[in-house]
Amino acid sequence: MKLTKQERLYRAIENHGEKLNQIFNTGLDNIELCKKLRRLENKAHRLAEHEANTGDDMSSDLSNLSARLYKLLFPDANSIKHHKDLYNAIFINGDPRGYALKIDDDYMRQNKVNLHRDWGGYGILAPDFNNDNS
Repeated sequence: MKLTKQERLYRAIENHGEKLNQIFNTGLDNIELCKKLRRLENKAHRLAEHEANTGDDMSSDLSNLSARLYKLLFPDANSIKHHKDLYNAIFINGDPRGYALKIDDDYMRQNKVNLHRDWGGYGILAPDFNNDNS
């Protein structure tokens, strides 16, 4: 039985959320986690575009967004302590031409992380599955 586009989208998001929760153990539902990350991704992307187009310094807004991202992925101090390398590998890419919320490519490669990646090998925390043709 062939899945509808909506069913494929839902499965891709559920699968991605499951992989994220295996890595971060956020305690959130897989879909809820993906939705929250996608909202942060969109906000970070808009900030990067605004900075690129206007030259305005968006570092304060990006810092606030970064704090929200870390709080979502590392809900308590204990999770940060046990995943310090991962904590340090998360970053917000300021280039508006790609995804904003990423995991460093070295960390992805060294730890054989099974997660959506961009062309550079960086882990993508909130990919847009709407354009997925699989």
